[in-house]
Parts: sequence; C-alpha cells; structure tokens
Amino acid sequence: MKIKPIYYYSMALSGFFGLFALLMLWHTVLAPSTRFPVALMLLITVTPLLLPMRGLLDRNRRSCTWAAYISLIYFIHGSAEAYASADERLYALLEIILSLMLFLGSTLYVRFAGNHS
Repeated sequence: MKIKPIYYYSMALSGFFGLFALLMLWHTVLAPSTRFPVALMLLITVTPLLLPMRGLLDRNRRSCTWAAYISLIYFIHGSAEAYASADERLYALLEIILSLMLFLGSTLYVRFAGNHS
C-alpha cells in the first residue's frame, strides 16, 4: 500500500493551521499572559510560523523543509510547558500533537513528493 504525498501534505497543513489557531487562541482567549502584553506574546509565538507559510501553501519543498524545522521549536515549547505548567497542560499537549503533525507531514511530503513540486 502506497500513500500519496498529497495526504502527507494535508497532514502538514492541518498541523500548521491547527498550531496557528491554537497559538492565537491560547494567548488571547484561553490563557492570556498576565506578565506580558498579548501583542508581544503573539509576535513571539506566531511570527515564526508565518515565515514559511507562502511557500508551504505553494507546496515548495524547501519551505516545507523549513516548516518542519520550525515545528521543532513548538514541540520543545509544548514539552516544556506540559512539564512546567499544570494549568496549561492541555494546550501544551495540543501544541505537541500539532507540531508533530506539521513535522511528520512536511517531512514525509518532501521525502515522497519527488521532484514534481
């Protein structure tokens, strides 16, 4: 059974937009920071996701590779947050799952898409 690369790409996009939505909601509605302004938190957490977004949407293999690299930052952040903060553990676990979806989806898409994109 061979899985088509478009399914890996769909998994990467689901992880990407899920992570984007989670970070936006986490820092504005679900658990806003009391120590830092909301705008600063959004700038720090969401901006790295925006860097490979255009290429990711165009199925550019290099941008998909960079999205995979960037997703590892969110995996580390989610792991640390899940360990350190019991109040925000659910959000951190969602961040881990979504970052893994982005990482695995984009990595497998780049691996199996060949030179067609």
